[in-house]
Amino acid sequence: MIKPSLDELMKKVDSKYTLVVISAKIARKLTEGQTESTSTRTNPVSVALKEVVEGHVGWERTKSGIK
Repeated sequence: MIKPSLDELMKKVDSKYTLVVISAKIARKLTEGQTESTSTRTNPVSVALKEVVEGHVGWERTKSGIK
């Protein structure tokens, strides 16, 4: 089961596409910032989704994409 739920996540963004792009960008940053000694067992995508639902992430739609 996905936690947080999709319903909770959709309250924070305007579309599923936006949610995917935002969470992928956050997860990529988390992965790139980790070294082998600091890596955790937590999935970076799960951490990213949690950050979205908690409101720790700001985003802005531009003509060229999501910023």
